[in-house]
Amino acid sequence: MDEKQALVPRLRFPEFRDTGGWDNCNLGDISTVVRGGSPRPIDGFITKDNSGLNWLKIGDVNKDDKYVTKTQEKVRVEALSKTREVHPDDLILSNSMSFGRPYLMKIKSCIHDGWIAITEIEESVEREYLYYLIFSPASQSYFLDNAAGSGVLNLNAEIIKSLPIAFPAQTEQQKIADCLSSLDALIAAQADKIDALKDHKKGLMQQLFPREGETVPRLRFPEFRDAGEWEKKQLIDTTDKKIKWSFIGGPFGSNLKSSDFVPEGIRVIQLQNIGDGEFFNDYKIFTSKEKADELLSNNIYSGEIILSKMGDPVGRACLIPDIHDRYVMCSDGIRLVVDENSNHKYFVYLVINSPNFRSKVEKAATGSTRKRIGLDDLKKLPILLPAKKEEQQKIADCLSSLGALIATHTEKLDALKTHKKGLMQKLFPSREAVGV
Repeated sequence: MDEKQALVPRLRFPEFRDTGGWDNCNLGDISTVVRGGSPRPIDGFITKDNSGLNWLKIGDVNKDDKYVTKTQEKVRVEALSKTREVHPDDLILSNSMSFGRPYLMKIKSCIHDGWIAITEIEESVEREYLYYLIFSPASQSYFLDNAAGSGVLNLNAEIIKSLPIAFPAQTEQQKIADCLSSLDALIAAQADKIDALKDHKKGLMQQLFPREGETVPRLRFPEFRDAGEWEKKQLIDTTDKKIKWSFIGGPFGSNLKSSDFVPEGIRVIQLQNIGDGEFFNDYKIFTSKEKADELLSNNIYSGEIILSKMGDPVGRACLIPDIHDRYVMCSDGIRLVVDENSNHKYFVYLVINSPNFRSKVEKAATGSTRKRIGLDDLKKLPILLPAKKEEQQKIADCLSSLGALIATHTEKLDALKTHKKGLMQKLFPSREAVGV
């Protein structure tokens, strides 16, 4: 087999298996690659006039988008000589931060200098195919390896021009693009389903918990409609008094020095791990068992509740997962252990995440830029609880079943994304085959 015949992906549609190898070249050979431009001072060029030109900034696009269909702002026509205008079917890539992420233009727009444009693409290359090729693991790996910068990595036009690409005949390009587009549509539909379920859960919580200034919810299960008003308490009243450290903040930052961190050991929960109703497992640091024992009062265990004393939003809370038996809290985490003889733990967790309680946290928090709430202030925050634990159980069961449904659909979404990534690795030749 000659070099061209050898250049084929690992996975190929049946009708193309005997059509020979793919062509390869650099991206700059089949397109023009140029950087965007920002007229300065930009405030002097921004306009609300309908005659203005679309002005696309990095923050105008969502990381999950494929197409650019609108911009938030416009610039005056005079800005055209100081910027770069792109057109429908051009591609753009961010050149810093989340660099190398491609988008397909569906509108005409001027682009910020944080973008690099791929224009004047040869007619033999399908635009959607090129989009997926640039988005493929091989191309993204190339960008990561070649990005420059000691702090924030960034790309330039020369690096992007030099991206090695491989492409078959247009009919096969179209087949690959159609396959991945249909998978994208399935992923988007699944994401929409999850968003709808989350909105439903949020709306249900607004009905199942009393609103500000009210003592009974708008929606109540039939067997509890005559059970009277919910009881007024403070958050500290829900904690287990038998446990000495049932409601306590994390250690001061000085208690955990850089020398205390180890490759493996007891997991330290950071603010980055505390999501708004979910635990983010990506950020992982550890300290030694000896240090964890020394900070025993600031240990937290699976199944317990952790809240954030600062951040956006302040007071966000999640349940500690059972990945490990115990953890050490960061300085801005708060451990809450519920008295399960009097209250239902998951219900208290839901109360903490309810709109009414979250509003109280925001009002009690201090700070103009990054909100913060003290441990003592959090302890005293008023909450409302049904007098009967059975009603707590009923509400908790209803919302936890909905949470489980959301989790199931989220797992399906993750599986689809993983499948897409694996498919892209096989539908395009590897970096080694293309000569990256």
